[in-house]
Amino acid sequence: MSQPDSTQARRPGIPPLLLVGLYGLLALTPLLLAWLQGLPARSFWRELSSGLVLVGFAMLLAQFLLSGRFRSLSGRVGIDLVMRFHQLIAFSLLVFILVHPLLYAVPRLADGPDAALTSLVRMFSSQGLRSGVIAWVLLLLLVPLGIFRDRLPLPYETWRLSHGLGAAAIAVLSTHHTLRVGTYSDNPWLAGFWLILTGLALLSLVQVYLIKPLAQRGTPWRVIGNRPVAERMWEIRLEPEDGKAPPFEAGQFAWLNFGHSAFSLTEHPFSISSAPAERPQIAFTIKENGDFTRQIGSIPVGTRAYLDGPHGTFCLHGRPQRPLVLIAGGVGFAPIIGMLRQLARDFWPHPVHLIYGNRHEGQILYREEIEALCSRLDLRVDLVLSEPPPDWPGPQGELTPDMLDRCLPDPSPDALYFLCGPLGMMDSVEAWLSDRQVPNSAVVAERFKYS
Repeated sequence: MSQPDSTQARRPGIPPLLLVGLYGLLALTPLLLAWLQGLPARSFWRELSSGLVLVGFAMLLAQFLLSGRFRSLSGRVGIDLVMRFHQLIAFSLLVFILVHPLLYAVPRLADGPDAALTSLVRMFSSQGLRSGVIAWVLLLLLVPLGIFRDRLPLPYETWRLSHGLGAAAIAVLSTHHTLRVGTYSDNPWLAGFWLILTGLALLSLVQVYLIKPLAQRGTPWRVIGNRPVAERMWEIRLEPEDGKAPPFEAGQFAWLNFGHSAFSLTEHPFSISSAPAERPQIAFTIKENGDFTRQIGSIPVGTRAYLDGPHGTFCLHGRPQRPLVLIAGGVGFAPIIGMLRQLARDFWPHPVHLIYGNRHEGQILYREEIEALCSRLDLRVDLVLSEPPPDWPGPQGELTPDMLDRCLPDPSPDALYFLCGPLGMMDSVEAWLSDRQVPNSAVVAERFKYS
């Protein structure tokens, strides 16, 4: 294989284990600072309540940093994994913070449920606790709205604005409440910790909503091509107005904003389907699906665009050279065609097996190009259709375990497996690979389900 493109910079970011360790340290620091104060122990329920909210609040403020698209943090882990962690950890911090006031009422249960309820009502109606109560209610609304965003009858832009403003309000109100009434936060060290972490959290919002758009304003792109490549799928090709495209790796993705101000909230993540060797041009393959993408085919040539990227670790960078198995469903083939294009240019010496599923023949992306790539790579292709025409020569059905057994009867633990497609398909394929003793370290999956 030829040497990597010299324009591909070393990926920034903190090593995964170190990032996990720093996150744990950040979450536990308030407990340590509280313990070092040496204050007399209170009742079990009060100490449990304080401990949970100290950890939960630190985790909440760390959420801002996780969602800030900081490649200096997530570059080596992958922002896709970081955002999935961001969504999963929201459950834990929600529980920690929501039970905080409730635990204060537990001792009153000895006097009966009415006494406990009266205690809670008194607490929630106290003027001195008002900022904390408002933050508590906002958090109770914000986390479920984030988890179930796809089911809400709200435009994405409206949700994103409300999510950002709501998060900022929770951070400010919670900090005010903590510094005003927190048992341990009178201490200057712990108070300083909260002020610094809250400041960093708010600065991360400034980074996403102001600093990044300002930088993008100075590096606009133009649409130079928009063509249909399969049923309801389009390839949009961009070129930087100044001719300077950032380096990226085949398989990565970027957030795109077409035809709006750089400060617009209308931006969405899409996989890069072109090869790095095609720079300064860059292409994205996009399916009509949803409020924004429904209009994707009507974006005219010449439209100004803004790009935030590249992001993601769905690529070969830093991985050993091995045989490859690429498994895609539908538009999940977009990053994989970019990888195949670059592999062909680099004269990849190892076998590549593509398993690509669709519902019918008209949905197959880049079919002629796939056939041409077979002459440039040691490429085996299984095009799988669940609704094939009568004369279809390839596999027929969905990418179920039975189908994978037919296409790949003996999966090698020495190969690298790249998966991209609908979530249900990916869950099924990952379970199938695990059942066949393929190590997790050999599986690279790309999921798009975050803001």
